[in-house]
Amino acid sequence: MRKYSENIMKIVFLTAACVSIIAVILICVFLFASGVPAIKEIGVSDFLLGDSWKPNQDLYGVFPMIIGSVYVTAGAILIGVPIGLLCAVFMARYCPKGLYKVLKPAVDLLAGIPSIVYGFFGLMVIVPLVQGSLGGSGKCLLTSSVLLGIMILPTIISVSESNIRAVPEYYYEGSLALGATRERSIFRAVLPAAKMGIMAGIILGIGRAIGETMAVVMVCGNQAIMPDGLTNGVRTLTANIVLEMGYASGLHREALISTAVVLFVFILIINLSFMALKRRADR
Repeated sequence: MRKYSENIMKIVFLTAACVSIIAVILICVFLFASGVPAIKEIGVSDFLLGDSWKPNQDLYGVFPMIIGSVYVTAGAILIGVPIGLLCAVFMARYCPKGLYKVLKPAVDLLAGIPSIVYGFFGLMVIVPLVQGSLGGSGKCLLTSSVLLGIMILPTIISVSESNIRAVPEYYYEGSLALGATRERSIFRAVLPAAKMGIMAGIILGIGRAIGETMAVVMVCGNQAIMPDGLTNGVRTLTANIVLEMGYASGLHREALISTAVVLFVFILIINLSFMALKRRADR
């Protein structure tokens, strides 16, 4: 019976793995089969490098949305990564047990808050702060970056903390024995040993930032133009899709699916870059 049960579980696990792979393949096939023809019809250069998105005039240039997504994601990384990493170091190496029992559930709770709630928070708190401090409408690149920086914190903190704790203790103790300070031991011995796990957390955070939709729609200003300042409105690739897919038809709808293809390629490039770095580090 034990042998039969093991074989059954192997089949169950294999089936689950195959379903996951098939789901990814189907998504890829749908996106590229629906989006690539539209890119050919519009023109690759006109679609990717065009700076005008005017469906009523058959102008479908996504370059402003590409730049907007890159800027917003870069801003979120600049805000979220240092804070998240330092918080992970504190939780793993400095945090008292009593405080940890409160801080850890709070970080986990951040990960479970729906995007729309983050959007309301940004709309009611961050937007008025930016508006009062820098002027303008407050719905801008800076607001989006700050909000996304907050949203990626739980991912970066949780993954980084677990990888820091996974580093063998003799790395830290050996560094102390050689005369290094506590901080130097952490930042020069422990963190380099956990760098690939920390990078994985950062990549996951980037994936959430570049793929976030509802929260960004509520605070970014949704202007399909090239952003030329922190206080100017932007439109990301995801925001462009969700704003117009409900009423789009014909070439307009196909162009939005092509926008999803561009977003998918971005995520793919990020993941492949991380895999290349990991392979290089393992050599």
